[in-house]
Amino acid sequence: MADENLVLTLDGGDVVIKLRPDLAPGHVERIKELVGEGFYDGVKFHRVIPGFMAQGGCPQGTGMGGSSKPDLKAEFNDAPHVRGVCSMARTSYPHSANSQFFICLDDARFLDKQYTVWGEVESGMEHVDALPKGEPPAKPGVIHKAAIVAA
Repeated sequence: MADENLVLTLDGGDVVIKLRPDLAPGHVERIKELVGEGFYDGVKFHRVIPGFMAQGGCPQGTGMGGSSKPDLKAEFNDAPHVRGVCSMARTSYPHSANSQFFICLDDARFLDKQYTVWGEVESGMEHVDALPKGEPPAKPGVIHKAAIVAA
């Protein structure tokens, strides 16, 4: 199968994320499914912590919601949580990832093997860096469009 990228269109421009089905096939499949349904279009980055990460994927924009699909079985892997890595958010229960994800703004190796890494930013990291900060931000950044494209 050809490599695929997730493209998130933010206020500043496009963020191109290389999908890693070799690391987390179930999570990549879920993201592709949600993107195909337009789930992420218009969704906010509700939690952006400088030096740590930017989190989005909650349809309510609160961090408390997910898709109507069942939660995913964890696919923890050896990929390090470093700047530009994309990983799934979850509750304290390991098998609770659903639609929310985060992009590491800096190294966060303390998350390694506890959260499922499913991609890495190939270009546009400056647009992630420019997202409004806060928990939640006063005016959150928005995913205007999410698309899957051939790499």
